[in-house]
Amino acid sequence: MNKYVILLVMVLAGFSAQAQQKKNKNARYDVEVNGNCDQCKKRIEKAALRVEGVKMAIWDVESHRLALILNEVKTNVDAVEQAVAKAGHDTDRFRATEAEYEALHGCCKYERKPE
Repeated sequence: MNKYVILLVMVLAGFSAQAQQKKNKNARYDVEVNGNCDQCKKRIEKAALRVEGVKMAIWDVESHRLALILNEVKTNVDAVEQAVAKAGHDTDRFRATEAEYEALHGCCKYERKPE
């Protein structure tokens, strides 16, 4: 009888462990972020790095791609994109408000896609 109870506990523990989604502490993401210049680069990277759990953020001026390494236990890519949008830069999934966009320096005002 004890063998069956132990076996049942082990089987249930195995299912429980599989049900928990494993979070990556060094997840890599690549996100499109609109901007124009080195001033944009500093602002975008600073906004991303202020999100707790972001370990690396590098925005490329030419490709408009933001390379990220983040701890998925502490944050997710949506939180980073929202922070960047709040700084005035549109991403694939989040748009800066008109006021946030208008607060950018003149050289940083990129061509916005229609909503």
